[in-house]
Amino acid sequence: ITKRNRGVSLGTIFSDIKRKMRGWLQYYGIGRMKSFLKALDAWLRTRIRQYIWKSWKKIKTKFKNLRKLGESVSEARIFSNTRKGYWYTAHTGVLKYTLTNEKLERLGLLNLSKAFQYIQERSNY
Repeated sequence: ITKRNRGVSLGTIFSDIKRKMRGWLQYYGIGRMKSFLKALDAWLRTRIRQYIWKSWKKIKTKFKNLRKLGESVSEARIFSNTRKGYWYTAHTGVLKYTLTNEKLERLGLLNLSKAFQYIQERSNY
C-alpha cells in the first residue's frame, strides 16, 4: 500500500490503509498488542512522511512546501537541498516537526493506537 512508486494520491493511500487496518484490528483486536501497534504506528507514519517527501520531487517544491508547513527560510533551504535518502530524511527532525502526527491525522491517516483502544473499550462491554 505504501510503495514509494505507487503514484496515487495521499487520500487513496489513507483510505486503503484505513480499510486494511480496521479489518486487521477488528480481527486481532482481542489480543494484547499495544506495544506492537505503537511500533507499527511509528513505522507507518515514517513511511507516509517518506512518501510525501518523494512526491515533492524537486528542490523548489520541497522548499515551498516546507515553508508552508512553518519551517524557517534558512532551514527549509538546507533541508530541501539535502542529498540524503528518502528514508533517512523521513527520520530527521525537519519532517517530524513539520509533518506532525496531528497533521497526518487531519489529512486522513488512521491512528492505530487510538483505533485499537476504541475497539478494546467497545469489546469490554
